Amino acid sequence: MIGSHPLVLRIQALARELGFSQIGIAGVDLSSAEPGLMQWLAQGFHGEMHYMATHGTRRARPAELVPGTVSVITARMNYLPRATPADWQAVEFARLERPGEAIVSVYARGRDYHKVLRNRLATLATRIAEEVGPFGHRAFTDSAPVLEAELASRSGQGWRGKHTLVLDRDAGSMFFLGEIYVDMALPESAPVTPHCGSCSACIDVCPTQAIVAPQRLDARRCISYLTIEHPGAIPAELRPLIGNRIYGCDDCQLICPWNKFAKKSALPDFDAREGLTGRTLGALFAWSEEEFLRHTEGSPIRRIGHERWLRNIAVALGNALRAGEADAAEALASRAEHPSALVREHVGWALAQAD
Repeated sequence: MIGSHPLVLRIQALARELGFSQIGIAGVDLSSAEPGLMQWLAQGFHGEMHYMATHGTRRARPAELVPGTVSVITARMNYLPRATPADWQAVEFARLERPGEAIVSVYARGRDYHKVLRNRLATLATRIAEEVGPFGHRAFTDSAPVLEAELASRSGQGWRGKHTLVLDRDAGSMFFLGEIYVDMALPESAPVTPHCGSCSACIDVCPTQAIVAPQRLDARRCISYLTIEHPGAIPAELRPLIGNRIYGCDDCQLICPWNKFAKKSALPDFDAREGLTGRTLGALFAWSEEEFLRHTEGSPIRRIGHERWLRNIAVALGNALRAGEADAAEALASRAEHPSALVREHVGWALAQAD
């Protein structure tokens, strides 16, 4: 019977076969989240992510986004690479102490999670239809105006940490989220209680102090936003704080005590690709656009394009130069006459760090 608890148990079993670690069910009334969303937008914390303001309240109204939606199936998938060592947090922090090494956020070292989750959510929906018959549905993976973390926390996937990410006592925060909006009523999962307590480690460790209050992130200061979403020049005052991070930032997750329980992925898709881990900034800065496209095929990194890739690495090379990495100057000089004004400006700033 549709809407019965046995169906949810069956959905969870089907999801596990597809590599998902947990399934939850959320309702569609997110009205209590609307005021916070609108305040966040009003403060401009979304930066250049104009689509967030364009969609406005639709993010908090699933039935407006997909008419007929009465329940949301939320899915969680662990992404730590299968070869991740037990002391992975310490290993990742140590990379920050090697200014000539390029750091790519852990989640982006393997295959593009959008592709992996989207395909598996589609397969899950097909298998559910085989059990219950045709039903209306639409799957999302960070791909539409969806209040992903809100739906996840309401459906028992975890609680919102002070860094705004969803945290689980048994799995930390190193997981992706996806949703299937469905037109059939399913019993909602019970939310879990928060367990951050008085800990403020994520707020304290943020290099740019982008977490302006518990559960309040100013994306305009966030290194992940600046190196991935932001299309233009990185504010000069924030460049020294970026260090050697060239795509994303994991610091608020690395410091989190709950991530000692983070789980490895069951899939090879998220294993670190050769060429994206432990490489020098100079080596990656030397990639031609053709090489960039080849090395990032099927990777989430490709979507920032070669120009922003060079912009990011130029900043990191400038920071390396200031830290005494002499060969950074030679790498930077090779792009001093780059056709892109954006790249040239960041290279000029970086070369000036030797002064």
